[in-house]
Amino acid sequence: MASASAEASAACPLCGAASGTPWRETTGVYRGCAQCDLVSRDRSTWLDADAERAYYGTHDNRIDDPGYRRFLSQLADPLIARLSPGARGLDYGCGAAPALALMLTDAGFPTVGYDPFFAPDESRLAAHYDFVTCTEVLEHMHDPLRDLACIDAMLRPGGWLGLMTELRPPLADFPRWHYHRDPTHVGFHSERSLGWIAGRFGWSVESLGRRVALVRKGTMAPRQAPNGTSGPEMAAGLAAVTGPIVEERHDDAG
Repeated sequence: MASASAEASAACPLCGAASGTPWRETTGVYRGCAQCDLVSRDRSTWLDADAERAYYGTHDNRIDDPGYRRFLSQLADPLIARLSPGARGLDYGCGAAPALALMLTDAGFPTVGYDPFFAPDESRLAAHYDFVTCTEVLEHMHDPLRDLACIDAMLRPGGWLGLMTELRPPLADFPRWHYHRDPTHVGFHSERSLGWIAGRFGWSVESLGRRVALVRKGTMAPRQAPNGTSGPEMAAGLAAVTGPIVEERHDDAG
């Protein structure tokens, strides 16, 4: 890791605390947060919106691809085992090939998709769901706290959030880790950062390895959203404040 010339002090995009000294890899400039443990790509090395969308266009996800379905089943199978009959859900960041929504619907759990590029129906962000899925989405969020607050507002009490993102290795191994080679990845999580998120929203987290976590919302009323913003207000403005959300191409990724 080499030191970087980016602005010395910047707020963590997740918890808002001052992030540490930036460092440079061949793929960009990064910062670590001592409070929540998120490692984030410095804004100075984010792609612009046009370049980001062009990169997503290189993904080759197909609804009928058996390898892609096996990849998604890492989340779908344990989530289905926990859902009540007839539960209804949202695939948040469904991408151009909403295979997971189809898989869950076929299993008896009607699921719709939302994606600011490929399924931008913002009315779906104002509804309420028994479960929400985010597969390979968390690492793309430019404003993760706001996105997660929106998800919390959509989830009914006792509802499930299925997360799939590859947890980062120790910082000493970060340079060799493949995940930051994707230029659209801006947030790199650990079990500790997921724990911070759970504490912030009063969720419980069940970790299923280094890629999948199942989160359950408590039965108490949701807390006030950041900066006093309500759930519907966040839904109405979400597309303007979040980064693009798309699923990535994976064949039997481990």
